[in-house]
Amino acid sequence: MIPTITAFESSPDRGQGLARDMRVRWALEEVGQPYEVRLVSFKAMKEPAHRALHPFGKIPTYEEGDLVLFESGAIVFHIAEHYLGLLPDDANARARAVTWMFAAVSTVEPPILELQTAVLLEPDKTWSEQRLPLVKDRIRDPLDQLSAHLGDADWLDGAFSAGDLMMVHVLRRLGRSGLLSEYPNLSAYVARGEARPAYKRAFAAQLAVFTGKPPAS
Repeated sequence: MIPTITAFESSPDRGQGLARDMRVRWALEEVGQPYEVRLVSFKAMKEPAHRALHPFGKIPTYEEGDLVLFESGAIVFHIAEHYLGLLPDDANARARAVTWMFAAVSTVEPPILELQTAVLLEPDKTWSEQRLPLVKDRIRDPLDQLSAHLGDADWLDGAFSAGDLMMVHVLRRLGRSGLLSEYPNLSAYVARGEARPAYKRAFAAQLAVFTGKPPAS
């Protein structure tokens, strides 16, 4: 059965691939699983039909037969568990890959989202100028540890896994902040993720929604 995911009809990132449906698209491309996409407007996201899929009225969601999932991390974990290619065979390595998935969304991403909120929604606040350096320092702390752990390795724990997929996508959110350039090995790490054929296919598919042009075959 071909799963269906939801994505923004008009993404606020203007096709940069930062919305969380990108993580799910990438995971499905990595495992070679075809999928369908249902685009959802901001208005429709808050209506009962969509809230029946996602109680908080967000994207992405994942539908496969009677199974309905929300939260990108949970969806990627489901994909990784049920298809080959995103989790190692060794039980301990598999558990570590899952740990890195949680680290991406629980430790690394929250201060990055705080920075995005400060820059996009709070620039006119009287305390904004004083707050930004503090927020950036809260981002640097986990990046320091992540950079030290990665060292000169290609991936976080041996071969590429769902942990890397989630972490690379989270780090991409740093975008124009300049923070990632302070960590050359993390910048190279993200570039390796973006160079993967599955990533390129997923990015092209989500960009086509913004441009209105189908991705090149």
